Amino acid sequence: MNTPKLTLIGIIFIFTCTHFSYSQEIRPTHFGDGLLNIIGKDSTWSMKVGARMQLLSNFSWTDEGQSKFANPEQDFLVRRARLKFNGFAYSPKLKYKIELGLSNRDMSGSSEFTGNTPRYILDAVVIWNFYQNFELWFGQTKLPGNIERVISSGNLQQVDRSLLNSRFNIDRDMGFQLRHHFYLGNRFLVREKFAFSQGEGRNVTQGNLGGHQYTSRIELLPFGNFVKKGDYRAADLNREQTPKLMFGTTYDINNNAVKTRSNMGSYMSNDIGFHETNIYTLFLDLMFKYRGFSLMGEFAHRDAGEPVALNSDNTPTGDVVQVGNGLNLQSGYLFKNNWEVSARFTNIELDMEITGKNPQKQYTLGLSKYIVGHKLKVQTDLSYLNIDNGLNELMYRLQVDVHF
Repeated sequence: MNTPKLTLIGIIFIFTCTHFSYSQEIRPTHFGDGLLNIIGKDSTWSMKVGARMQLLSNFSWTDEGQSKFANPEQDFLVRRARLKFNGFAYSPKLKYKIELGLSNRDMSGSSEFTGNTPRYILDAVVIWNFYQNFELWFGQTKLPGNIERVISSGNLQQVDRSLLNSRFNIDRDMGFQLRHHFYLGNRFLVREKFAFSQGEGRNVTQGNLGGHQYTSRIELLPFGNFVKKGDYRAADLNREQTPKLMFGTTYDINNNAVKTRSNMGSYMSNDIGFHETNIYTLFLDLMFKYRGFSLMGEFAHRDAGEPVALNSDNTPTGDVVQVGNGLNLQSGYLFKNNWEVSARFTNIELDMEITGKNPQKQYTLGLSKYIVGHKLKVQTDLSYLNIDNGLNELMYRLQVDVHF
């Protein structure tokens, strides 16, 4: 990371906190509930300042045949390191969120369309509750895609998200979102989410090359709300006393997309600029929790009008849209001592004729110790990746998660 830029961020952070300490009310916080909780003297604004990091150790081996694993690889890394700011401005009905990523993986992915600069900004969004149960969001944040992606990386059940998420998720983008909820009867909750966005992914500052992206999601909660938003937190840390269930479906259209995975992946360049095609992504998912037991299921499907990128003379460029299907099933049980065992099965079947990639199956066993919920935890997992007609892999990971 660029040292002067890191120093500047540190100076701004320290100056801001020092200024607030003299001119505003600072409320004491518990561990995991923010470094600072600040409210303006006239109560017209608030800000909670938080920080978190994930420290990861990763070991992997390749199967050379007859279940003989060799070629060990190992690395340590700061998987995530982030600063978070959220609160309200002028009125509690106008909320905001800012999240900055400081690790190398958070900032990677710069291009001429991001000004060839690190991608520090993860979220920068304002949320206006303008009428009853309606909210209007404007800014850069996660699109209402698959449940596993929308769950914060700090609230995961295993060390990281599944292969389904890495192949199919629609991540963050810049634009508008309209959200609404209502009840059918006393308990049956329905949530509707719609997004209109740039379709290029996060931190793009110029060159909206194709059309726009349109995302719709509906969520059905027949038994009412989960405790403390547990439908978007993995593991049943709240130990739901009655069964809670959410069904969700998302349909996303990226019009004239120029990347291999909708608003993610690599650009599909050709001899006249970029190959453009409509990309369609469908998600079906569910979350169930009851007395320490949790189950999450996801299905993903992606298709495209012209998945093979072509030059002006109709010769292929070598880039293709990653079309196909994915299935992810994940379950866990939390014991009363806050140890949790979990298991995950993921099946990825990209279109072989288009992508040239063989089907993959991954099996993962996880073990987690929640010391202060998701705010302070140690997680480890062991995964076996089976690739049809390919080299299988064994992977072991250990991660420490700390949130202030």
